[in-house]
Amino acid sequence: MRVISGSAKGRKLKAVPGESTRPITDRVKEALFNILGNDVEGSAWWDVFAGTGSVGIEALSRGAQFCRFTDTHPLAIRTIRANLEATGLTARAEVRRADAFALLNSPADRRFDYVYIAPPQYHELWSRALQALDLHPSWLNEAAWVIVQIHPREATPLNLRHLRRIEQRRYGSTLLLFFEHHSGENGTG
Repeated sequence: MRVISGSAKGRKLKAVPGESTRPITDRVKEALFNILGNDVEGSAWWDVFAGTGSVGIEALSRGAQFCRFTDTHPLAIRTIRANLEATGLTARAEVRRADAFALLNSPADRRFDYVYIAPPQYHELWSRALQALDLHPSWLNEAAWVIVQIHPREATPLNLRHLRRIEQRRYGSTLLLFFEHHSGENGTG
């Protein structure tokens, strides 16, 4: 696992010890950032179930202005901090050991351009997180995107009000779902 592009290009990232996380592969991460392109520069990110911090670190390396990393696992928090230190990106990052659902259901303390949701598989955590974000859209800037990383078997339609699915891409056993923030009444997930 490494940083693919930007200021920290080529730097290796540590994995979280044990089996508690499922890091994104370099292939999927590269495809994700190719889709996002230059829009990453100057953006604000929230890597919700951050694990190793690989996605948020890639965003920072490519010029994102800020990234918040959250995870409940202490080994993940330690790994994120070590990876930020190794890449020299600590100054534009905030690392919080916190429950994602408690944060998503609390008043927003900042707005984000991108929210990345990649929780542990097969527990329906992705849909709970997406629904919480849909109920609290004040976390999102007007043109924000929410990106979900799940196994294809986990995909189920959701009835969302403030988020609309605009794209999905499958890479082997990884499915990326892209949602955009909108002010309409009925989105579909």
